[in-house]
This record gives sequence, C-alpha cells and structure tokens, in this order.
Amino acid sequence: MEQNQDKLKEIISHSKEYGFIFPSSDIYDGLAATYDYGQLGSELKNNIKQYWWKAMTQMHQNIVGIDASIFMHPKTWKASGHVDAFNDPLIDNKDSKKRYRADVLIEEYIEKINKKIIKEITKAKKRFGETFDEEQFRKTNPNVLRNASKIESIEKSMKEALNANDLKGLRQLIVDLEIACPLSGSREWTEVRQFNLMFATEIGSVAGESSKIYLRPETAQGIFVNFLNVQKSGRMKIPFGIAQIGKAFRNEIIARQFIFRMREFEQMEMQFFVLPGEEMKWYDYWKSMREKWHKNLGLGDTMYRFHDHIKMAHYANAACDIEFDFPMGFKELEGIHSRTDFDLKQHEEHSGKKLAYFDPELNKSYVPYVIETSIGLDRMFLAVLSASFKHEILDDQSKRVVLRIPPALAPIKAAILPLVKKDGLPEIADEIANQLKFEYNLQIDLKDSIGKRYRRQDAIGTPICITVDHDTKNDQSVTIRYRDTMKQERIQISELPNILEGHLGWKTLLSNLTE
Repeated sequence: MEQNQDKLKEIISHSKEYGFIFPSSDIYDGLAATYDYGQLGSELKNNIKQYWWKAMTQMHQNIVGIDASIFMHPKTWKASGHVDAFNDPLIDNKDSKKRYRADVLIEEYIEKINKKIIKEITKAKKRFGETFDEEQFRKTNPNVLRNASKIESIEKSMKEALNANDLKGLRQLIVDLEIACPLSGSREWTEVRQFNLMFATEIGSVAGESSKIYLRPETAQGIFVNFLNVQKSGRMKIPFGIAQIGKAFRNEIIARQFIFRMREFEQMEMQFFVLPGEEMKWYDYWKSMREKWHKNLGLGDTMYRFHDHIKMAHYANAACDIEFDFPMGFKELEGIHSRTDFDLKQHEEHSGKKLAYFDPELNKSYVPYVIETSIGLDRMFLAVLSASFKHEILDDQSKRVVLRIPPALAPIKAAILPLVKKDGLPEIADEIANQLKFEYNLQIDLKDSIGKRYRRQDAIGTPICITVDHDTKNDQSVTIRYRDTMKQERIQISELPNILEGHLGWKTLLSNLTE
C-alpha cells in the first residue's frame, strides 16, 4: 500500500510538472479538494469525453445528448430525494480532530482483509504454476475462507446499519472492529452524524425576492425533467437513451486522494428508458457494454472488477459499480443502476405534469423504467493517468518515464522534431504540421538533443514522433518513432496521414465496440 501511495505522489508531481493538473488558486496556496486542468490535462480530459460521447451517441442510433443547466428549480431536489436523503454518515476522531465517512472507514478495513486473500492467492499461484485452480483454492483454503467469511459478516452488518439509518450501530461496528484513525492511530471516536452534501446559494438580486437554490449534486435530474422534451422533439421510441456530460457539486467533508474525490467534478451519465419488466435485460446489457468500453482502452483487464452495492440507493432495484485498481486500491469508477420509474414518478408528483410515454406498438401509455450508467470524468482521468504512468529500464540500462496513454486519448498525438534549427528543416516541420493539424493536436519540438526530446514526449504520452532530417529535403521521407516499442521506421511524408489514422484515429478505437 505504501508503494502505491508513493506512486500517487509521483503522479501528482508529474501532473504539475508537465501541465496536466495544477492545484487550484496555486499562487494563494491552493483551495482544498479543487484542481485546475492544465494545457495537457484539458486535452486528455476532452479526449476522454470524446471517447465516451462518440461511443454513446454516434455508436447508438437510439441515444442522443443534451446539456442541461446547472441551476434547476429547487423542487427538483425535493422530488429526487436529495433534500431529505443526500447525506453522508460522518465520524470524528477525538485525538486527530479529523473527520471521516464511517462507511468508507469500514470499506477500507474490508479492503485490507481482501488484500490478505489476494496475497494468499498470489503465493499459491507461484507455488503451483499453470496447474493452479483459483476457484477451487478460494473454496478450500482455510485462510481464504476465514477472511472471506469475515468480509461477508462485516458487509452484512454495515448493510443493515446503513439501510436502517442506524448511526449508533455503524459506530459500534467501527468500535468492534477496532478501526483506528489512519492519521493518529487513535480509536477514540465521536458519534456518527449525517451531513447533507448539497451546496446551497440564493437566486435573485433584490432583497426579499431571493430564494434558496442548489448547485446540482448530479447531472441525472437534468435528463429526467427533459425526458418528454427530448422524446417528442426527437420522435424517440422506447427503448432510447439520453446522454449528458456536465459539472456537479458536492460539499464533501472528506475530499481527498487527489482528483478522486472533489467538491466540483464532472460526470458522464446516460439514462436509458425502457419498458417496465424489461429493465433487468437492459441492466445486464449495459453492464456488459460499459465493461467492454473500459477494457477496450487496453489499460489491463485485471484493473477492473464489479462490485454489487451493499446499500441500495432509495431509487434502485439493482446496482453495481465498476471498480478500478487506483494507486490507493480498488475504488468506484462507474455506477450502473436500475432506477425503476422512481425519478419520473417523483417529478410527476412534485410538478403536477404527466411524464408518461405513449407506446404506439402497445397502444398504451406508461412511465418507463430507467437504466443509468454514470462515470466520474475526473476519476476516469486518474484511472488513465495512473495505469499509463510507467518507470522503465531500457536495454542499455538507461531509464525513462513514460505515459502509455491509449493513443486516441493522448493530449499530443504526434511531435514533429526537426533534427536541427537550421537548413530549412523547421520549415519542413511547419509544412507537415499544416497538413496534419486539421485532424490531430501536434507539437513541434526544437529544443535539446533528439534523445532528450524523445524522453520529453514519452513523459507526456505522445504516441508518435516524426523526425525531419537533412535527407528529408532530398527524398521527402521522415523517421517515425513509436512511443511504446521505441521502434523507428523510415516512411514517405505522403504516408503520414494513413499511418496516423491507423494508429491514432477514433475509428481504430471505436470499431472494437461494434456488436
């Protein structure tokens, strides 16, 4: 775990040094849990958005996108349950004075037990080699069984306490497990209290006319209130989906772990409206599709796992998370939920407006059920960055730091490197850039030796370097060098568009998602 925490520190340092992420208000010593995306970070972030948006809307004829307002009528949040139920159970350590989410403390304790199981399995794999049967080992090894049983018991107790809103029971579980404060090591805990996470402000500029309003804590409600607007104007037939990318705000008391948990963050959400009774079919479909979308990036299949919810949200009849192996362990990256008809019916009740869909095939009206896929963009950014960040020792024993970012997502798609700053080589580099800049974000790099420039481009994740040398003037050829293999080949300038399209283009990435 310590090594992984060191990796997170390295990623934070690397992000600032190369222009991916800066602490917000840095010249004023920053503002807790807020960050600014720099020149390379904003490019990577936009590319992740593009990958999600294209996969959702371009690849599905029955999914369209919207961009709803951050400010919504206050009744929206009463209807959605956020005013009454959007709370975190918080507990303070009396010695360190630090505040924690009670459920997160217990989940982190469970993860430590899970790591013991993984350690046992890893040791057995080394011992038995190819003959190792992990499933059988999990069923028979006494240490694994004992720890698995312990996890099951803790999860059961936590689920019961959370579902019953039993704050005393939640505290007692922390005491019984002898969970200590990560900072002080103390086990002196306060009572558990509920804290609402919505940011409240006022709308209106004249005294007496202002009223309480909230910054949206999620983007989903903007989709639900526009359900009929989109359906009618787009002549959509069920099943169909509405996608949205947008900012959300939560007054997280324990905002930590870099950009994993922030007070201002971005979500990529899609609500898929289905015929009641068919929701589980579509729930399984979207679980499969979202897993495919993630694994298609090639970050490593073992980096993901599914986790069924211990505590079901008030609106759901099925829910799971896709968890990712971040530097601080497996944590939620994306949620897939069967939200039933809760949201639309709540908005019907609070607005007095009908939100039913008339199905011409069945010749009847009904309120559709909803399957939601919701992914944190900032968490996805951290997932890509942490999985891509590598220290490598090369054949000549030299070292390099490289970001093996999936090529289509890379901030700079190709760097053009004139061998020297004279003899017309920079001018040729400009000509190549002018041909390719309509499709790709490029960088012309003139400073330092070619070797140092390669290292610099590796460190920011540039997939391809194009070197212009003196022979280029004679034969119109350049040397291209691939980031991941470091192999080089001589090609004609005229071949560049096809090579870049095959290696960097959206079609290459998205074609794997076709069913």
